[in-house]
Amino acid sequence: MTTKGFIFDLDGVIVDTAKYHFMAWNDLANSLGIAFSEAQNEQLKGVSRVDSLKKILDWGNITLTDQEFASRMTSKNQEYLSYIEQMNESEILPGVLNALLYIQSKGHLIGLGSASKNARLILEKVGLISHFDCIIDGTDVTRAKPDPEVFLKAAGALRLNPDHCIVFEDAAAGIQAANAANMISIGIGNEEFLFEADLVLSGMKEIDESMIDTLVWSNSKSEFKKHKQL
Repeated sequence: MTTKGFIFDLDGVIVDTAKYHFMAWNDLANSLGIAFSEAQNEQLKGVSRVDSLKKILDWGNITLTDQEFASRMTSKNQEYLSYIEQMNESEILPGVLNALLYIQSKGHLIGLGSASKNARLILEKVGLISHFDCIIDGTDVTRAKPDPEVFLKAAGALRLNPDHCIVFEDAAAGIQAANAANMISIGIGNEEFLFEADLVLSGMKEIDESMIDTLVWSNSKSEFKKHKQL
């Protein structure tokens, strides 16, 4: 049996740090007189901190000096870090730990592919870091999703071909990145936003052992799609 790589995004898949991003971005936007909604926060999922701030400034039609831009970005991250410093294992989303344990029990590999520069800290806080064979985060890549760089680097770190990897993502940009990498893409969340995924689930709690087995035995995206339709 071919060893497979299961590559997970972090925010919205393993833990829900999106709420903390929203709180920090909302405070930043309000301090600049910009209204910021949860719908806009959805558009920042999987987007780097720099590009997220650029989007917020565009929405408010505001220009900052390079120095002010850097200062605002630092302040946002400090506020966000104050929230995640308080995280613990209770914030692991339902179904995640069971999936990780079953994947490991079958001898397959687990990777993280996240835009977050705080990924290692978060995994340590919730007690999951030992389950990951590789962690590729915002400190390791130069191109943001939907560029496939983060997932291709994860496959390389796992020493696997991209077509032997399965990606779990909650953002449209992440699904596009997984598809561009020729990996099976599993959307976690709303099908309205994740319609490009090979399969969409409402949450990790929907993933059972038989589904993981199907993913393992599918040798390609097309084979998985064919099996899914049976």
